[in-house]
Amino acid sequence: MKKFTRLSMLLALSVALNIIETSLPLLNGYIPGLRLGLANIVTLFILYQFSLKDALYIGILRVFLVGILRTGIFSTTFFFSLTGVLLSILFMYLAKRFLNLSIIGVSIIGSIAHSTGQVLASIFILQMSSMIYYLPWLLLFSIPTGILVGILCKQLVKFYEQNLPIEIF
Repeated sequence: MKKFTRLSMLLALSVALNIIETSLPLLNGYIPGLRLGLANIVTLFILYQFSLKDALYIGILRVFLVGILRTGIFSTTFFFSLTGVLLSILFMYLAKRFLNLSIIGVSIIGSIAHSTGQVLASIFILQMSSMIYYLPWLLLFSIPTGILVGILCKQLVKFYEQNLPIEIF
């Protein structure tokens, strides 16, 4: 029950961060899909503190909830987000498991995978191969945003591990 409660709270936090973030366009929207990825702090945290399965559940649920609340469920944006989330979680898990990277390095891998997933989804859904031209720009910004998300997640993990024994009930 404690795990379910914690994951539910993390899901709510990731949805709130995602909605807040979508109202903060980077570079005035010149590069579609460019975001800080603040909700990925939660996803990365879950991957480190819980499991791959939990990260997948929360990531997918976040995309569905944001789709319902904001972008429209099964909209083009929904599928871009879903593809980005699935690829980023998969690649972060693989990087965490098989590479000797810090949490910041894993976050950068996730950010790159997310951007790549979104561009691949846009090419497939919109049937526009020219969408590939956004990829270099998204990848360029994936590094600093991945570093930011990684630093914030590292601090969150540190705080969580220091305060884990606190029992509410």
